[in-house]
Amino acid sequence: MTMIFGVPLMAFMGQLMLGLINGAFYALLSLGLAVIFGLLKIVNFAHGAQYMLGAFVALLGLEYLGINYWVALLVAPLVVGVLGVVIERLLLRRISDLDHLYGLLLTFGLALIFEGTLINLVGVSGSTYPITPALQGGTNLGFMYLPTYRAWVLVAALCVCFATWFIIERTRLGAYLRAGTENATLMKGFGVNVPLLITFTYGFGAALAAFAGVLAAPLYPVTPTMGANLLVVVFAVVVIGGMGSILGAIITGLLMGIIEGLTKIFYPEAANTIIFIVMAIVLMVRPAGLFGKEV
Repeated sequence: MTMIFGVPLMAFMGQLMLGLINGAFYALLSLGLAVIFGLLKIVNFAHGAQYMLGAFVALLGLEYLGINYWVALLVAPLVVGVLGVVIERLLLRRISDLDHLYGLLLTFGLALIFEGTLINLVGVSGSTYPITPALQGGTNLGFMYLPTYRAWVLVAALCVCFATWFIIERTRLGAYLRAGTENATLMKGFGVNVPLLITFTYGFGAALAAFAGVLAAPLYPVTPTMGANLLVVVFAVVVIGGMGSILGAIITGLLMGIIEGLTKIFYPEAANTIIFIVMAIVLMVRPAGLFGKEV
């Protein structure tokens, strides 16, 4: 049997794949946080709840409306994105001139409301979302068995992540977004509707979280607390990459997923804390994060 560092090849590659899958979710969720913070300077504590809502929209849509998985990938981000637009227009805009702490507390309160409401409605026990028939099964690669759905999650997450990076960093719309947050008055003078751009940005960040929730629904139990359990880890990933760094969120999310997966092989006791250990080391060496800008 082929061994890598004393570990069977199949076990090593399988754990590496699990690490990549977790990293894909970290990257997607970190990306949404980075977009909202980098462009709006809002620490969005409701992000985990928006991820959870995406999974529940897919699950309830399937159970009560017969909405299949492929349609849910479009409908859930749209629904949660519209909810994000409403939150920004009715709540966050009213405190936009105040200290960032108020936005953090407001979004934290919203997360508790969403989570508590769903706990009262559906309870805390997890529900399962079936894998769509087109993505069932897997492929034997010789050195490991690759489930089709996990491969799809990795590809879909990477495509969305890098498409988002391209839009923000390489297109005219992205330039308007970045300029509008740096100097709103000047952009308004050029006829750009800055408040609308800000609303769109927050809604888009929420939609990214919901998209990740739909991808996660067939892999993990769909529960009202699924977002809260993941949010702390995702915030650590964002801090490591650099608050507001789009590319940093993507690369760091994938990297931390791999590191976490490999830690489960070589030192399982540290698997749940390795990301926070890395965060502490990075903050000591580079407080702005690996890809963040020093102030």
